[in-house]
Amino acid sequence: MNSFEVFVRNYEVDIMLVSMLKSKLHRAKVTDTKLHYAGSIAIDPDLMEAVGMLPYEAVEIADVTNGNRLKTYAVEAQRGSKDVIIIGAAAHLVKKDDVIIIFSFADVDIEEAKTHKPSVVALDEENNIIKKIC
Repeated sequence: MNSFEVFVRNYEVDIMLVSMLKSKLHRAKVTDTKLHYAGSIAIDPDLMEAVGMLPYEAVEIADVTNGNRLKTYAVEAQRGSKDVIIIGAAAHLVKKDDVIIIFSFADVDIEEAKTHKPSVVALDEENNIIKKIC
């Protein structure tokens, strides 16, 4: 047995992590796409902060308009702009004016998962927050 295996045996802890919804922007409208840029999704920081989403956090996007799904990361757009801009190759899958859902997830231990509550807001056609769902 090598030293790493000894360490693992001596400090073995059974931890199960569960991937849980952390943040969700429900029914955001894509305000622009920029195909020839490094890929990501730019989101108004006011919207990101409303659900606790961080710059460079991994996000999943579900396009309500066409059914496409993809994974990328969030960057900040101009504050107060209400912008949701698809950047890079994802612009082949999501178009301007598409309605999308933006999700982020967190891995939490099983006990925390039992009481975990995500932060979810619904948006109108102009990306204004109309309702805090949870």
